[in-house]
Amino acid sequence: MGNSYAGQLRTTRFEEVLHNSIEASLRSNTVVPRPVFSQLYLETEQPLAHDGRTENDDEDDEDGSESNSPPLPYQMKPPPEGCCTTDGFCQAGRDLRLSSLASDPLDVPPGFMLVGIKSPSLPETLLVCAVDRRFLPDERGRNALLGFSGNCMGCGEKGFRYFTEFSNHINLKLSTQPKKQKHLKYHLYRNNQGVLVKGALICWRGHGKTRIHVLYLASDSKSGSHVDPVGLPQIADVPHSLTNGNHAVPSITQPPLNQSGPGRPLVTGPHANAGPPKKRHKGWSPESSANSVPENTVKTPPSSSALPTLSLSSSQGASTPLSPPGLSVTVPDQLLHTCRLQPVIFKGHGPLPQMTGNVSEVLVSSLLQSCYLSSQTLPRVYQHYGPSPIQPLSTEMQILLTVYYLVQLGPDQVPLIEDLEQIFMRSWRESHLSEIRQYQQPQTPHLCLPPQSQQPLTPSQLPWLAQLAASSCGEGVVVLGEQIKSLAQGLQQTFSRLMEGRLENTNYVVIIVTAQGQETQSCVVVTGKHQCRALAENMYSPSEGLKEINHQLSTGVAQELIHFCNLLGQDGDMDSLLDSATVDSNEPSPLSSSQESTEDRKYSVEWREVRPIQLAVARKLLSHVCAIADSSTQNLDLGSFDRVSFLILVPPSEVTFQQTVLHLWSSGVLQELGSLDQECVSQQDAERYVVKMDQGAQARIDSLIQEAHSNSYTLYILVHDHAHWDISSIATRPESGLGLVDQLLNSRQVRDAPNILILHVTSFPFALQTQYTRISPYNEIHWPSTFSNDVDLYHERTRYFGVSELLESTRSGSSLPLMRYDSSFESMASALEERFPKLHSAVIRTTVLIQHYCVALMAASGRIGGSHTLHKHTSVETLEIVQSLLTAAQQCPARHGHMVLLRIPSLALAAWAHRRLSRVRRQLGLEESFEIILGNPNQALNIGQTFIDQIKTWLKIQDSDWVPRTYLELEALPCILILSGAEPLGESLPRSLKYCDLRVISCSYLQRTTLEQELGLAAYLVRAESRPPHNPGPGSDLLESDAEKLSSTDNEEEEGQDNALPPAQSRRQHSKSTSSGSLSPRASSPHLNCSWARGVSRPPSVLLPHALYDIITASDSSGLPRCTSFLPHMSVAWASSFRPLLSKMMTCTEQSLYYRQWTVPRSYHMDSSNRTEGRSDNFHPRRLLLSGPPQVGKTGAYLHFLGILSRMLIRLMEVDIYDEEDINYSAQAEGVQYHPPNAAWPNPDIMRTMPFDYTIHDPKYDDISAVYCPGYRPSAEGNPVRQEDVYLRRRTSRIKLSKYAAYNTYHHCEQCHQYLGFNPRYQMYESTLHAFTFTHLLLGEEIQLYFIIPKSKEHYFSFSQPGGQLESMRLPLTSDWSPDCIKSPIFTPTTGRHEHGLFNLYHAMDGASHLHILVVKEYEMAVYKKYWPNHIMLVLPTVFNGAGIGAAHFLIKELSYHNLELERSRRLEGGGPAGDVWPFIILADDSCVMWNTVDLDARNGPAEHAVSLKQVLQHMEACPDLAHYGLCGIRKWSSRGLTGQGPFSRGHLHDFLLLNVDRSQNIQYDQNRFTCHDVDFTLRLHSAGLLICRFNSFSVMKKQIAIGGYRTFIIKTKMTDVPTSVGPSQYICAPDSKHLFLATPAQLLLEKYLQHTSQKLFPLSTKNHTHPVLSVDCYLNLGPEVTVCFVSSRPHSINISTTGLLFSGLLLCFADSFVTAGFLKKFTFLKGATLCVISADRSSLRQTVGRLELEEEWRFRLSDEFQTANAKEDRPLFFLTGKHI
Repeated sequence: MGNSYAGQLRTTRFEEVLHNSIEASLRSNTVVPRPVFSQLYLETEQPLAHDGRTENDDEDDEDGSESNSPPLPYQMKPPPEGCCTTDGFCQAGRDLRLSSLASDPLDVPPGFMLVGIKSPSLPETLLVCAVDRRFLPDERGRNALLGFSGNCMGCGEKGFRYFTEFSNHINLKLSTQPKKQKHLKYHLYRNNQGVLVKGALICWRGHGKTRIHVLYLASDSKSGSHVDPVGLPQIADVPHSLTNGNHAVPSITQPPLNQSGPGRPLVTGPHANAGPPKKRHKGWSPESSANSVPENTVKTPPSSSALPTLSLSSSQGASTPLSPPGLSVTVPDQLLHTCRLQPVIFKGHGPLPQMTGNVSEVLVSSLLQSCYLSSQTLPRVYQHYGPSPIQPLSTEMQILLTVYYLVQLGPDQVPLIEDLEQIFMRSWRESHLSEIRQYQQPQTPHLCLPPQSQQPLTPSQLPWLAQLAASSCGEGVVVLGEQIKSLAQGLQQTFSRLMEGRLENTNYVVIIVTAQGQETQSCVVVTGKHQCRALAENMYSPSEGLKEINHQLSTGVAQELIHFCNLLGQDGDMDSLLDSATVDSNEPSPLSSSQESTEDRKYSVEWREVRPIQLAVARKLLSHVCAIADSSTQNLDLGSFDRVSFLILVPPSEVTFQQTVLHLWSSGVLQELGSLDQECVSQQDAERYVVKMDQGAQARIDSLIQEAHSNSYTLYILVHDHAHWDISSIATRPESGLGLVDQLLNSRQVRDAPNILILHVTSFPFALQTQYTRISPYNEIHWPSTFSNDVDLYHERTRYFGVSELLESTRSGSSLPLMRYDSSFESMASALEERFPKLHSAVIRTTVLIQHYCVALMAASGRIGGSHTLHKHTSVETLEIVQSLLTAAQQCPARHGHMVLLRIPSLALAAWAHRRLSRVRRQLGLEESFEIILGNPNQALNIGQTFIDQIKTWLKIQDSDWVPRTYLELEALPCILILSGAEPLGESLPRSLKYCDLRVISCSYLQRTTLEQELGLAAYLVRAESRPPHNPGPGSDLLESDAEKLSSTDNEEEEGQDNALPPAQSRRQHSKSTSSGSLSPRASSPHLNCSWARGVSRPPSVLLPHALYDIITASDSSGLPRCTSFLPHMSVAWASSFRPLLSKMMTCTEQSLYYRQWTVPRSYHMDSSNRTEGRSDNFHPRRLLLSGPPQVGKTGAYLHFLGILSRMLIRLMEVDIYDEEDINYSAQAEGVQYHPPNAAWPNPDIMRTMPFDYTIHDPKYDDISAVYCPGYRPSAEGNPVRQEDVYLRRRTSRIKLSKYAAYNTYHHCEQCHQYLGFNPRYQMYESTLHAFTFTHLLLGEEIQLYFIIPKSKEHYFSFSQPGGQLESMRLPLTSDWSPDCIKSPIFTPTTGRHEHGLFNLYHAMDGASHLHILVVKEYEMAVYKKYWPNHIMLVLPTVFNGAGIGAAHFLIKELSYHNLELERSRRLEGGGPAGDVWPFIILADDSCVMWNTVDLDARNGPAEHAVSLKQVLQHMEACPDLAHYGLCGIRKWSSRGLTGQGPFSRGHLHDFLLLNVDRSQNIQYDQNRFTCHDVDFTLRLHSAGLLICRFNSFSVMKKQIAIGGYRTFIIKTKMTDVPTSVGPSQYICAPDSKHLFLATPAQLLLEKYLQHTSQKLFPLSTKNHTHPVLSVDCYLNLGPEVTVCFVSSRPHSINISTTGLLFSGLLLCFADSFVTAGFLKKFTFLKGATLCVISADRSSLRQTVGRLELEEEWRFRLSDEFQTANAKEDRPLFFLTGKHI
């Protein structure tokens, strides 16, 4: 509703406007200044800002006080005659004052809100009106519609559409333009008493009491830029609240520095400068104040970044560029002594002058200079499109923004370079908003808009603008610029002022040098005591800082401080007070009195099960390993490993080592892996599998590499636990002892070993996720979230309580937060830091803290006279901790207590603290009340014998030598644990941890990993049913009523919270169970006094340094904790300043990708060398990363993974083998012995004397018709009728694969590479397609087959010329023999098993040369070729796509005979003997997996053992009289072994056949058959007089493959083309009837119909084996209840004697000319016997009936003719039934 008048340039001077702008913006809480120069004019058209309002919508100042220009007069309309004009009343005369209407019922229409209006004439009261909420902003100052809609609450008049009109109605009497933003001030609401009261300010953007102005100085008129394509957050989302520190009041809530709000783009567009200049309102649109915070809550993060660019300069500017000659600065003597500080000089722009004199007392840092440089390096994305309008920030702009940032820092705050970098980025983005948006859009050069024309900030303006900016904070920031001619002059002035004491209240001196025609130069001198100390300590690396602390302690520099702390003022000194302590020597020991009480309180040790979420993670790990194995890269061949071995690498901490050993030993993994015998596993045995990463690790890893090299069938897992600990490069840090991981795990031997897999496990994976990482993002496994929308995904009984939950407790406000800081400790430490400027702050803070603990012990013990006066010498927090520690054990009858963790990183300080506390404890006589433990990572856990005995009593341990080795075993022991070491090394803490005191950890190293791993010490698993409670008060326990809730057992903790309790003598295995739940009290027990038992499900309280607390509890603009935006680790650096912030919505995977894009390893990071030219990645293929929060259970997960990986490998080495006993054996056949038991080969003469066994013994045929022979008796119980689920009902056994097994496509070991096609001589998949044509009389046409022949297999074939027509497949001569060659070609018909068929015969053949041909259907050719590129394929003709196994065997046999003839001809042409060509082929099933032989000489009788297929075939091929046999085969394996048979037998053969194609030339397989084709073929072969022999000394194992195969039949209809439940009775129908036709081959329908409905078809034959069905020339399965008698009609054929046999039926299937009427008259039939004649069509059916004169003896009816349920085009089969007369 603003003005739209035009005006001229303001009369105010340019400087005055600028001064007002700067002054207003300095009161702002945003850092990025708004444009100054454009404020002097008004643009013609103002584009809408983000919230839909124009730039000037809300720009008026509250009362005009912020401008010296006079307000423009505004003349209100005169009121109508006779209306009321009284202030506070509307024109209708009704009262509008809040005081009058407060209790009145008011009618507020829906969608309206009551608002308080401020009247200039009534400053003490508000006027009440109702305003449509759509025209009011939300709580963030957004989303208010333009315009106004309001009602008068006095007279009730409605529908005011203009605020000007409304202000007249309510008598506001304004002298300026009415604006809703200025006068609609407060929300109104009714309180509990129903009275209308003033509420919150209406959050108009830029208005209100907390109004914030931001100065924005544009850097360059040509500047402009676009943003990174990853979608950087717009910089206009400016920081929350940065106020002048002089007015900032410390507060717990601390808004983050880079919190974002809505942005406001600069005015751009084609009309930006059109038209005459227009006058602007006084004031200007500030950066959004939507996120403004009242000044009393504003506090910015202290401390500074620990980037290694900081350099400690003890000489004259060691790393600075050479300065001009003659310009040097003398550092005055006694600077530190006089000023009590060591100034820090931040290099800025230009070289620093040379330093002389007392240079050791000045520090130089290049941190700021690095920030300037990185902020001026534009990302490449802005350099791709030629000349760009986008420019980086100018030098002047950077300096001004730096001044601005320093001005708003609080007096105790330390500059944080990350914050300044973000300010630069936001300023740069906002100044180039339009260009950035252009680059985010598709490139349209012809539409590019010119950048906004802005006047640049000139060097001459910079000094006085900076001085103006600094003037608002008094002396806090001093700018030297106007009279300064060089940096040397400015530094000399600064030193002079320091020595004169004129900078006592100044924290920063900014020196700016601007000279005509020269580059602007600058530097910043830090002169604040607190800031100088923090920055100086920040320059040390962590190790250097610890060395400095050790030096100060060892040289006695700290003695003065310690002595000072001992003095307690008027209360004397500590030592004298301790000497006066009264200790009653007769008082019974607190622990000795607990012995009789322990019976009520028992630790129960239970078997621990893996938690569901750990199981899920273990399975995810396993699936990733399988994914590596399944990939085409051949990097891991799981199929070649038969066992798992492992080594767990842990940091060099003795407690972590013992803790991992305990977890490993108790998990049962060692027994599961078979590494150790179940009975002898001790913790010492488990220690062989865990190694500390110290100097002793080298030998252990070397031995593992040697072992892995010699055991190629073992998969070795190297588990690198706590993987973020040592990531140093061995090349850069050989002397430090670091870099071991790089040296050992990244060595070539480990990298190239195909059987070593590395698993990194860490809670902080960020340092391993850089641009040069070795770990593929696909190989990362992140711990899943347990809860989603409060739904428990894994049904856990525990709930994780980690860093985010700690932070949440600080925001709840309902109770004392679990994470807090100690203000009284902080104030005392700060005072001493000023008093002792030379001492390291860690020394001071630790001394103060230990002093507090000592005084608190003295006060709480009650053994110091007048101890109540001691309270003022300690803090409330420390006193509470000590009181809780002492009273918990005293109140519990079992003497259970709490653990207090005191984290002191310095080993020397920790040792001093341990000595000091122990002495005070001894002097107070509290030695048996609680233990003080020094947690040194280099030493084993050491506690007093009294406390060991107490733990042994609780655990009922009888072993006199037992001592606790881990912190987990200290459950319920009252103790103070002083945990030392530069960083925690993975030590887990017991559930009895109540306080985690981190008050003295370093505030210098602000990396995400450093901060989060310290907080991770307090991570905890609480039971899911009791949500993480907030502390009811400091140190107080849960309410008494909660005791019952805690009584259930909860022993499923994990790493850290899993208290692994050692076993008693009885060898109870406790795994990682904890005492926590099993020790929880029963409600009726007297242990409600046990504070520990009540508190085991409450997370510990955490005490932090104030500076860290402020950082950790702050949030950035995305809502994430402030620390997440810090550099992730010291060993990495940001790739660019132009990076986005992490988003709260990012998953762990997205965070990983963020760090992989935006961080690079430093030179001393082990991954810095992991770069390969020309490659975008250099991932190690066998390296995984498991990450999850601290103490969540990662150890249990990866141990379980090792177990299930081992089980899977064993499972991979095992297969399900059909293990069925032969059926239908009669005892009488077993008595006759034809061959000696040890005969090697069969004798043809003896074989001819052996009767042919017509009975079928293969158990897979237990549901088919028995074959009749004289003396046949079916088994008494009969065979059960089995359904089609053939794979589910058959008995199998799990058998481990031998080294001679056949494999499927999932196996690809190194030895198989060449066999599978990885031949260096040939390109992968290089093969050729060859047609092969021959004529066959039965088919009546030419058959065209296709061979797919790999280049590597072409030598098995002969061609008309190289690469020409295929002529034949080469066959050896009978006389040929080679020990490494198989003569017989192997044919394997297969369908549907391209992945699962066992076609890899490399191991089975033991490397022997062999010819293996896969016989596939045409439609499956491509997929088989893909999976088996190096196998020869024989592709069946298209017409056989729907055919069964009979067709495949038919074509194989006929092709082989045709090829035999061709080979004989080829040999004749070559002059060789024609008949000497090898005539045998092998027909092998695609599920034959292993072969065995019988060892007759075994001690315990005949035994079978595995042999190679090569041995089996060479033995059979070497049979002297093999040419006499038509068909040979071997036994099917059964675990029951031989069933009394001799070494050879004569009967049916299945699955694995050696076929003589020469002798069996005239007997063909039935090409139409789907089932029982081998039974049919064997019967016809025998009837033709050919010898059939089974080698019983060999057996074949068949693998159960439930996928594909020729026995998988699908009956589906023509209509739906999907499987349907069609019964066998629907497989046939009457000819010419309307029936549901089936899309299934006619032969299959017929065979299935006969199998399932033979009881109806042959009623006299059912269960009547003495009267079988006569089947002529073929065998068909008529179901298990019908017996079939097979006879051949061929002349000279061998048939059984049928004299006197009455048949119950006759089956004629495709009767040929050998079947005559005379032949049929030889057989006698029962009256009523059934005839079934089958033919291909109706005419041939009638011809057969007539030719065989069947109507003489058989009666036919018209209704007895049927056909299969096929459509005419599918050529149905027809059959006729009749009855015998």
